[in-house]
Amino acid sequence: MNAADVWLPVGADEIEGLPAPAASGFTYRFWDGGEDFPADPADCAFYVVPYMKPTETAVRPLAAMTSVQVVQTLTAGIDHVEPGLGSLRAGVRLCNAKGVHEASTAELALALVLASLRGIPRFVEGQRKEEWRSGFYPALADRSVLIVGYGSIGAAIEDRLTPFECARVARVARSARATERGQVHPLSQLPLLLPEADVVILSTPLTPGTHHLVNAGFLGRMKDGALLVNVARGPVVDTKALIEETVTGRITAALDVTDPEPLPPGHPLWHAPGVLISPHVGGSTSAFRPRANRLMGDQLRRFAAGEPLRNVVLTTH
Repeated sequence: MNAADVWLPVGADEIEGLPAPAASGFTYRFWDGGEDFPADPADCAFYVVPYMKPTETAVRPLAAMTSVQVVQTLTAGIDHVEPGLGSLRAGVRLCNAKGVHEASTAELALALVLASLRGIPRFVEGQRKEEWRSGFYPALADRSVLIVGYGSIGAAIEDRLTPFECARVARVARSARATERGQVHPLSQLPLLLPEADVVILSTPLTPGTHHLVNAGFLGRMKDGALLVNVARGPVVDTKALIEETVTGRITAALDVTDPEPLPPGHPLWHAPGVLISPHVGGSTSAFRPRANRLMGDQLRRFAAGEPLRNVVLTTH
């Protein structure tokens, strides 16, 4: 391979097993979204997008990356880089971080479900006020769960649901298919499945087809007392419609992502009754860095050897 720059959001010395510069021709450049680029973007062949940076940061160098061959995200979703793909030449491979976030995101999904059902926010408030808030609370056992978005994260969520003795786990994805755990229903069957679910977990990517998928009609079909959990993307949910529904107390929600995000001070979602909010930390755990480093090392070894890359989600044309 000819000499080429590789842009990394971490120092190359932090990633074990990177191809040696002398053998690969790579020059490793550190860029984590700072104002100044580490080198001429035109010399970049492999761009690893800085993690958890806004879209304007992620796509800023793309138009000048006239030699880039691979854009690698460290997120499962690619929506934050899609606005810049039109500036790339044909043949650039976009890869996501499948395998990096499944465990952490699934953990948080279960934490949000359990915390919401078992009344943990209410207990925290009671402890602060020195109030003993005993009583009966909903359990996850014997409940019906619907997972909307059954990719690798949705499957990881179901793996963690299994020990909790749910009455039923239903699965929905863009198109129907069979899995080892059972049938995956197409999105078109959501109107039939929603009224049966006690807990609805969103783990779908953000696409034009899933933007505001959870609208007034979707929420209206959820059964009384149901819980909505969003570990997908904020705009999958129509925030205005969610607030209107939760204000009535008919359903509750637990959200790791919001729209807008970050949620600004004074936004009514902060104080909507029955809503638990975490600040988009589904993938931001101790498991992230070692898994992300293994992915970057593996992809760059494959790239240097001319082998097929993992997790190619699209190729520009």
